[in-house]
Amino acid sequence: MKLLIIGGVAGGMSAATRARRLDEKADIVVFEKGRHVSFATCGLPYFIGRTIRRRSNLLVRTPERLRSRSNLDVRVLNEVTAIDRERKEATVRDRETNRTYAESYDKLILAPGAKPVIPPLPGVDDPAVHTLQDADDMDRIDDAVEAAPGGRAVIIGGSFIGLEMADNLMNRGLHVALAEMLPYVMAPLDPEMAEPIHRHLREKGVELFLDNAARAIERHSGAPVVVLQDGTALQCDLVVLCVGVRPRTRLALEAGLDIGRTGGIKVDEHLRTSDADIYAVGDAIEVTDYVTGQPTLMAMAGPASRQGRIAADNVCGRRTAFRGVQGTGIVKVFDLSVANTGASEKTLRRLKMPYEKVYVHPASHAGYYPGAADMTIKLLFSTEDGRVLGAQIVAADGVDKRIDVLSTAIQARMTVYDLEEVELAYAPPYGATNDPINVAGFVAANHLRSDMDVIHADQIGDDTIVLDVRTPGEFAGGHIPAAVHIHVDDLRQRLDDVPDGKPLAVICASGYRSYLACRILTQEGFKAANVIGGYSTHRQFHPEPMGGDGTA
Repeated sequence: MKLLIIGGVAGGMSAATRARRLDEKADIVVFEKGRHVSFATCGLPYFIGRTIRRRSNLLVRTPERLRSRSNLDVRVLNEVTAIDRERKEATVRDRETNRTYAESYDKLILAPGAKPVIPPLPGVDDPAVHTLQDADDMDRIDDAVEAAPGGRAVIIGGSFIGLEMADNLMNRGLHVALAEMLPYVMAPLDPEMAEPIHRHLREKGVELFLDNAARAIERHSGAPVVVLQDGTALQCDLVVLCVGVRPRTRLALEAGLDIGRTGGIKVDEHLRTSDADIYAVGDAIEVTDYVTGQPTLMAMAGPASRQGRIAADNVCGRRTAFRGVQGTGIVKVFDLSVANTGASEKTLRRLKMPYEKVYVHPASHAGYYPGAADMTIKLLFSTEDGRVLGAQIVAADGVDKRIDVLSTAIQARMTVYDLEEVELAYAPPYGATNDPINVAGFVAANHLRSDMDVIHADQIGDDTIVLDVRTPGEFAGGHIPAAVHIHVDDLRQRLDDVPDGKPLAVICASGYRSYLACRILTQEGFKAANVIGGYSTHRQFHPEPMGGDGTA
């Protein structure tokens, strides 16, 4: 068998090495139009920020190493320009010599990846404007940073890569402004979950322009200037576009392969295209969302690598199926970690899937052990059977462990009742006797069992009677206007002071003390609903204005 693989990064190289392990006799050729294969693309921002100091550390494998260890014919700077399905040939251009040649195949795997979205802005072709996709892009940005010590960078787009770039460019001593067309950064999140990120970015000195897209890139007195929709002009030394990616489908289109409704290459569960001898993997393909069952695009290295392995299995005669994607991701934003998995609330609402949500704010590990950080966890689950549908977490510590547990729960189709019982490792430096995962399960299961009525922070209106059961000091530090204050420890003695005759929204800092208060009140004949996530969550929906120095 002769196998051609087009694309030599995550999906392509995973397919190539897996195919070799399964078939020692196969003739395997990998074409990569860039200079490098197996390049650690996710590490690019961290080299720019000098967290990763040696460029060579990003070269996971060289063509020479792949040839000697896996007997792969890896051809860098060789671009496949066309596929002739009838003749089963690929047309290849050697970019160093400009020579064009044909290469035959029995099976072919497409792994062309995705390309950065370049918005149609006036001036977007200015040499000071960059995207970040490969090592050459990284080197150009690195040179621009070197040439502008203490200067200013403007990032257009608050995506994962945009936030990573903000962190790393500031680590290099640049001033950073970030402009995002949406009212919040990190589009996979729900808006309120981005609010702690906004606060943190501003505290770190990032100039944040939300709901304010770039309108043009101009030159004023020789310097680049990004002009925003509201007329704000941001003079700078370099601009980085981080507004998303689109699947590379030109080869597939010109070869007559089917394209899905999302714009990605259409494949079946075995990652086979509409041509039985051609498979496709990675950022270029349309995949199925594991939670919603809907077609989607997912430009992430993890799924691409697993898809490469599965495609190789099928090419070599093993019938292996790809389950789909759920979009599990995590990003470092200065001192915060931000992660998500599964469906967001806005997706569930759009698809009219029955769901409920809870917010919890537990400590990342035992509170008496130094370094515990408050976590913000949003858990989404089915109202029909309690199945976990999605989660989002923002915190300074403990995020990766919890999002991976919840990602696994989604894969296993576990319920919030399972989360109550899941047994996780505990020692004071790492967790608590009731892990944050258990806590989220307790709150969600209490809700489904109707152990308490609930009201969400975004449902509190001006006519809602709010009972705040925090301490006097907490109440004085900020509260909902017109809230009635009775500390939970005084509640039994002050029942006569509780407003009667109307439903109460009972609130504390995070939802636990208000839950206790609700249990007291409902058994005393009051109609009381617990504000899930408490005042901490209310602040996410109603952020306090920031001062010029970044303080509330």
